[in-house]
Amino acid sequence: MEEKKPVSHFLAGLIIAAVMVIFSLVLNFMGQGQNQALGWMAYAIFVVALIVFIKLYGKTNDYQLSFSNLFSYGFKITSIVTLIVILFMVGFFIAFPEYKDTIMETSRKAMEDQGKLSDEQIDKAVEMVDKNFILFTAGGALFMYLILGLIGSLIGAAVTKKNPQTPFDQTT
Repeated sequence: MEEKKPVSHFLAGLIIAAVMVIFSLVLNFMGQGQNQALGWMAYAIFVVALIVFIKLYGKTNDYQLSFSNLFSYGFKITSIVTLIVILFMVGFFIAFPEYKDTIMETSRKAMEDQGKLSDEQIDKAVEMVDKNFILFTAGGALFMYLILGLIGSLIGAAVTKKNPQTPFDQTT
């Protein structure tokens, strides 16, 4: 019988991050970067992929892992995905500043449509966001991916079958 080797958290993180980067590139180059429904779909893909990898990890370890082992595996994946996605986003907006300009225009239009702020307040808000765009983008991605990774890791660890060995089951 051949031994099953689990996918490392690093490789799983790289795979999920690659999917997220490709999805983001496709959205942006198709002009759908501002589509909120597709943005939420990207987060759903992340959570589902995370759960799938946690379940596969449990299966390749013959379901002998505890909840904490499975959760830890999922959160390690989350950390890798978060780091890669943030680096990608920063690089993307530096390489393609026109996408940043599109986001700023969309934000300005949304504030004008609400009608709650004066033109001066809108100008100040847009200027502040423009100055700190990379910081806000990276911080927002960090927050969202870590929260969703936490949720995905908890779900993945909870739904994966567990048959942990007790010290009495071990034979030496």
